[in-house]
Amino acid sequence: MGVCGSAHPLNERRREYMDLIVTINDAVNNFVWGAPAIIMILITGIYLTVRLDFIQFKHMGYLFSRSVGKAFSKKGEGEKVDGEVTSFQAAMMSISAIVGSGNIAGVATAIVSGGPGALFWMVVAAFIGMATKFSEIALGIKYREIRKDGTVDGGPMYYISKGLHCRWLGVFMSICVIFYAIVISGIIDINTMAAVLDERFSVPTVGTGVFFAILTGICIFGGAKRIGHVCEVLAPFMGGAYILGGLLIIVLNISQVPGAIALILEAAFTPRAVTGGAVGSIFIAMRYGCARGIFSNEAGVGSAAMVHCNATVQHPMEQAVWGPVEVFLDTVLVCSVSGIAVVMSGLYTDPDLDGARLTMAAFDKLLPGSWGGLITLGAVLLFGFSCLITFNIYVERGATFVFGEKVRPLIRILWVICVFVGAISGESVVWDIADTVNGIIIFPNLIALWVLSKELVAMKKEWTDPDMLRYKAEKEARRMAKK
Repeated sequence: MGVCGSAHPLNERRREYMDLIVTINDAVNNFVWGAPAIIMILITGIYLTVRLDFIQFKHMGYLFSRSVGKAFSKKGEGEKVDGEVTSFQAAMMSISAIVGSGNIAGVATAIVSGGPGALFWMVVAAFIGMATKFSEIALGIKYREIRKDGTVDGGPMYYISKGLHCRWLGVFMSICVIFYAIVISGIIDINTMAAVLDERFSVPTVGTGVFFAILTGICIFGGAKRIGHVCEVLAPFMGGAYILGGLLIIVLNISQVPGAIALILEAAFTPRAVTGGAVGSIFIAMRYGCARGIFSNEAGVGSAAMVHCNATVQHPMEQAVWGPVEVFLDTVLVCSVSGIAVVMSGLYTDPDLDGARLTMAAFDKLLPGSWGGLITLGAVLLFGFSCLITFNIYVERGATFVFGEKVRPLIRILWVICVFVGAISGESVVWDIADTVNGIIIFPNLIALWVLSKELVAMKKEWTDPDMLRYKAEKEARRMAKK
């Protein structure tokens, strides 16, 4: 009786602290994800799209040819240029970082909070954000630093500090990056993994935390090269398997697809009519679609620059072609698979389902037997683990920029601990905190993209425009050879 009585005030105090955190976070969240922020993100993407001559719309064939096509042809690999990993490995590390909980749990929460129309705005924002990510990668490589031992450091903090000549803003960006990585992967990804294993197989969260902490440690202590080798195998397999599962759902339920797409389009512009008033305005659908879309593909965050800066390429634009391709694969394909499945299932109106559990339930409902849930579970684990090993790079980049190279081993140890703690912690308001961190981190990055846009245009004229002419000549030669 005495024990219960003493525990009660502690629980009350804990609830008060949590309520305070929620109140503060909601206030900041409403500011950073208010109308001005979303407009700034979209306008920046549109501005860069225009400055780069609508590259993601007019030259998608070129982008895929010089990224995915070049990777499979192995052309240019082995050249002695600066960098730690191949262009393909750097891209797979980046894809491994962005294809995570946002593609499974994030899409589901967007539809629950913003209605089915949130998926439409997620895709719209993705196409606009392709130019943004293209720009981030190019600037990340231009302003990267090559150490004496051949290792590389780079990211938005470097092009903010060196390009804008504003060291303090680079430090602020670094601190934001550290919190961003901890919240996104160190809490959300591992927590989602632990939750689905506990629900599906009653695996203790402590066991999940220990297992993935050890596995993560093995990978990250091998540095960027080991992470690159793991990701170049893991990323294509996990993404391909999940997309195939989604295509199977579409084929088996093809009669429901037109209705689901019509519902998504209707809810994008008249959400109140579709959700019965639960989502009251087009702005709410747009807000959650944009927020979860950026959470998933990270266009506007600047994080891609921290991974792609490792690539062994001759020119920044040579690697930048991966930016639009990554966003397309992550959001237009993988997120759409999750979103269409959730909408077709109709389970997004169930108050007891949200996040990864909702997507898993949708796959279970739409696929025979227990295959749907197993596919989703496998995707959550593989996507989540790939994020755990790549987000450590983000923390390292932020910490070494502020404190120097000596902190790198300590950061890796702390990251392994963070993975374990994240697995056993609660998830309650984490998604809202993730939105807030995302909203804060984009502002210094978007400012840098605007200021440095002239440099982007100059680099495009220097490399991309002549390379496009070579691509067209190669394409014409292949066409003539077939005759």
